[in-house]
Amino acid sequence: MSEVIFSVFPSENFIDMGLYQFGWEQCDPSHSFGPASRNHFLFHYVLSGTGVLMAMNSSGKSVKYSIKSGQGFMMFPQQVCMYIADSKIPWEYAWLEFDGLRVKQTIEMAGLNINQPMYKARFKDTAQTMKEEMLYIINHKDASPFHLIGHLYLFIDALVRSSNSTQITKGNNLRDFYIKEAISFIEQNFQNEISIEDIARFCGLNRSYFGKIFHENIGKTPQEFLISYRMIKAAELLKLTNLPVADVGNAVGYPNQLHFSRAFKNVYGIPPRQWRYENALPSKKD
Repeated sequence: MSEVIFSVFPSENFIDMGLYQFGWEQCDPSHSFGPASRNHFLFHYVLSGTGVLMAMNSSGKSVKYSIKSGQGFMMFPQQVCMYIADSKIPWEYAWLEFDGLRVKQTIEMAGLNINQPMYKARFKDTAQTMKEEMLYIINHKDASPFHLIGHLYLFIDALVRSSNSTQITKGNNLRDFYIKEAISFIEQNFQNEISIEDIARFCGLNRSYFGKIFHENIGKTPQEFLISYRMIKAAELLKLTNLPVADVGNAVGYPNQLHFSRAFKNVYGIPPRQWRYENALPSKKD
């Protein structure tokens, strides 16, 4: 029977890089997962044994990868994958699920993308550091969110530095400037009824080009990012204050409570009032 350690990260209020869940498993022979997709980036590192990954590429074709101890694989958001433990030497692996503003860009620096999801170590010492950071997070699930996020950054750093195909990305200072300006505008105006046209106009760009470079750099459309940012801020208010749900919605740019509740449920899976009850600090619960 498989042995499993599984934990869900206790906070979603990290914009640049955040954890969602993490764990470890010693799989049974021929144990399989999928076909399925995830909403975030999910990295598996094989500690022992072997197995097979079948992942959909950008052309919609399923590609087979044989993966052994010391290697790993990345599942990308909405990418359909299936992975199967070997029937004789089933794998043992650790995994982290994470996402954030700079994750897509950083993962690409490690040479990983939807057409190349397989990780191979270039430097054994930094690969060892990466493995240790993964296991540290898994074995310290009760540490503070800030502590775990710090180790997530160390994991990402080691992943990039240890990769067999590290890509040195050419800096595009102008694009980076536009993205930073857009995010700054959202941070300062998310509580107002702003549109994507407003953000593009602030950056001095037409809407189409702005949407293109934003999605290429962040991995989300400007609208998706704006909604995600507003919902994170809404979750903070629900958790830390006793403001009525309608006031929380209004504070994050949703004067219509019905529209706010619908948007919140689309992101978190449950209505804001229920989310508050399940996540608010004991002294803040209704």
